[in-house]
Amino acid sequence: MSGAGCCEGSGPGYATPLDAFRSGSREKLLYVPCIYRSTDVDQPDYLATLDVDPDSPTYSQVIHRLPVPNKGDELHHSGWNACSSCFGDTSRARNRLVLPSLYSGRVYFVDTATDPRAPKLDKTIEPESVNGMNMSALHTAHCLADGNIMISGMGDKNGEGRGSFLLIDGKTFTVSGTWEKSEATRFGYDFWYQPRHNVMVSSEWGTPNKFWHGFNPAHVAEGHYGKSLHIWDWKEHKEIQTIDLGNDGLIPLELRFLHDPDATEGYVAAALSSNMIRFYRGVDGKWAVQKVIDVPGKKVDGWALPEMPALITDCLLSLDDKYLYFSNWLHGDIRQYDITDRANPKLTGQIWVGGSITKGGPVTVTEDSEMTEQPEALVVKGKTVHGGPQMIQLSLDGKRLYVTTSLYSAWDKQFYPGLIKHGAMALKINVDHENGGMTLDKDFLIDFGEEPHGPALAHEMRYPGGDCTSDIWL
Repeated sequence: MSGAGCCEGSGPGYATPLDAFRSGSREKLLYVPCIYRSTDVDQPDYLATLDVDPDSPTYSQVIHRLPVPNKGDELHHSGWNACSSCFGDTSRARNRLVLPSLYSGRVYFVDTATDPRAPKLDKTIEPESVNGMNMSALHTAHCLADGNIMISGMGDKNGEGRGSFLLIDGKTFTVSGTWEKSEATRFGYDFWYQPRHNVMVSSEWGTPNKFWHGFNPAHVAEGHYGKSLHIWDWKEHKEIQTIDLGNDGLIPLELRFLHDPDATEGYVAAALSSNMIRFYRGVDGKWAVQKVIDVPGKKVDGWALPEMPALITDCLLSLDDKYLYFSNWLHGDIRQYDITDRANPKLTGQIWVGGSITKGGPVTVTEDSEMTEQPEALVVKGKTVHGGPQMIQLSLDGKRLYVTTSLYSAWDKQFYPGLIKHGAMALKINVDHENGGMTLDKDFLIDFGEEPHGPALAHEMRYPGGDCTSDIWL
């Protein structure tokens, strides 16, 4: 699909999520930020272009690398200048990938339209413009229906906790202000908006000055990590409800509304508590939450703590809203749940992709309520996978799931030092969308340990035509 849209006379993306699911083009390229901050390689981060077209002679390879001009940015998540929320606007085109930096605060805009296989840097917003809005630690970027761009921030200009939203002009790619008209929240992270119901929901990570350099469990007890969801009035730009998730919702990260714009519910992954929490609008108009999946911790020897949480670090929904997928970065598995019954997800698939508890490793599981033995280390094309499953991206038709293994450079270094030495990997999982289930494609592997400047940490993945986590339908 072209950046302009799937249909003649339309704007970017697809008219509905089911249109994308049923008639979307198969992905041929993936854009992946690759990080060198906190590693042994003194080079800038870069955007890698991956060839995922099985009919291409360069299939399963990095075919282009676009280094950014500065070192130490920590590229992380990405978004688009336009998406399906602008489908009705023929003046808009999906032609710039937005790359916020988690550490430096820079925002890069990459031209993906001129040559999708070899993107080039178009423009940069420097940290001073972001700090001028009393913001830092930028994370999620979403295109808005009015053609502008919004990016969530997690810190104030000094790196202390502050949840705010940066507005960027979609034509000039300059900072135009902040979105919220009420007080900023204590913490920030992800967000998803749904104008049909006049609502936006946002989540929390923690204090950047604390998580930037690693994870200290004591900081959780000291209140430096979040445990709340924030409900916003979309038209008024004001927070109208805060939901304290308690100990069931420690560090609520990735947040997904159902794709169906008529729906008034979704899910958020509470990373440290290792729970999936459903949020929904009640009959009284107030928003409520319900824990629907609890991944139990494992008692262990040879690890930093006596019990290891799963650490759910990414999740997504298939475009037909049939399946929920999430990754357990520490345990090492990806799970697939049928969510036809939204309040009672049913486990339909599970696959192990590395992790901290593989046989022969330094960690011994002493008590496990789910398994009777530790999983085998994953070896693909003769190479052992280091790290655990982290970012995931699903094909539009729900038949292929891509996964990378790096979370965040300082945390990678702390929990998976092998990632720093050997680099991250990108893998592909074949999905049975009809009946449920997942199998590893053993013919696909992209090893970022073999990059020209040295091992790199690969993170979030984007398709040029949009995907399950970039596009919002109105």
